[in-house]
Amino acid sequence: MTSVTEGIPDFVHRWAPAVHVHAAPTLLLLHGTGGDENDLMPLGRRLLPEANLLSPRGKTLERGMPRFFRRLAEGVFDQEDLERRTAELGAFIAQCAATYGFAADRVMAVGYSNGANIAASLLLRQPERLAGAILLHPMVPFLPASLPNLNGKPIFIGAGDNDPIVPVANTTQLHSLFQEAGAEVSVCWHRGGHSLTPGEVESAQSWLQAHYGPFPPTRR
Repeated sequence: MTSVTEGIPDFVHRWAPAVHVHAAPTLLLLHGTGGDENDLMPLGRRLLPEANLLSPRGKTLERGMPRFFRRLAEGVFDQEDLERRTAELGAFIAQCAATYGFAADRVMAVGYSNGANIAASLLLRQPERLAGAILLHPMVPFLPASLPNLNGKPIFIGAGDNDPIVPVANTTQLHSLFQEAGAEVSVCWHRGGHSLTPGEVESAQSWLQAHYGPFPPTRR
């Protein structure tokens, strides 16, 4: 059953539980600019059919379009707002785990663009909140004064060689940042721009299913 809920704490979101809620991992679905809590639900179901799906809507508006944090210009982030919104997202995950009963240590972020950026910020600020992440067209959210311990955390980065928003050098920098923090990082490059490609989604699906093996059956 899929529900649309308000609150917990102050996020409009969708929650689609697996048959075995606590045994299954949870995909935290984080949309891009102008998206909402519905956008990535089909992607999450495709990536890992047996997972719980948790999809919040960003609370910041840019010309009426939802985002997870403010920016000052294209690629220039409001760092004070990013820090505050990242803390809110961490609290949201913890409260949802207590409310819905999923395992708090088995949450995998799946973020696109702006959603990928706040997922990257969460990894750098509160690494205990995420078991890993699929970051689709992310940027370096900020440069931490000291690196967190991401030892062994699996991270998938999807990137385009011709992305007009995310320069190749920025993706390379983010890759290096996570590697230096101890994460196991895989980067999937494609020749497209900022949009998702079928090949990128297939690579993310294969990568995710390799990290999460078979689950209890979906039939009751």
